[in-house]
Amino acid sequence: MKRAVMLFAEGFETVEALMAVDILRRGGVEVTMASINEEETIASSHGVRVEMDVVLGEVELMEYDAIILPGGMPGTLHLGESEAVKKALLAMNGAGKIVAAICAAPGVLGKHGLLEGKTACSYPDHECNLTGAAVSREPVVIDGNIVTSRGLGTAMEFAFALLELLESKEKAEQIKEAIVYQELA
Repeated sequence: MKRAVMLFAEGFETVEALMAVDILRRGGVEVTMASINEEETIASSHGVRVEMDVVLGEVELMEYDAIILPGGMPGTLHLGESEAVKKALLAMNGAGKIVAAICAAPGVLGKHGLLEGKTACSYPDHECNLTGAAVSREPVVIDGNIVTSRGLGTAMEFAFALLELLESKEKAEQIKEAIVYQELA
């Protein structure tokens, strides 16, 4: 079974985070929701409180196939300021694991040098934070082990791209059918 860890900071974007958790779990991926601090419950930018599975310090990172950062403010700022998050991202990237971020959070990858020579996307107001990357306006960009996406409106496409990478295109198609997902033409 494939495993992913999503890092949560106070002020995360609700739909970006929980859409990915939901779609991945439906597709058979074990997703661990990890608080970047010692809080057991984290509030989203819109006051939705979510109970965490663990705190980041308890996570054995190399047992995971992917690490995911949701966007949201001020959640993205907290992710970018955390030394533990930086260490986790660098370790996962160094091991060639999937490193994914959506909305403003790809800027955290840029801040830590993970976008050098890559193509990436983010929320339009945060494209200036994609340090080292060629900026794309695609809804989801996969460049090697780095996956980026633009925002809440692309959250489902982001989740399905991750499911396809972690499981298979067939599994992603199966879940799309099960939830009556229709791609816009």
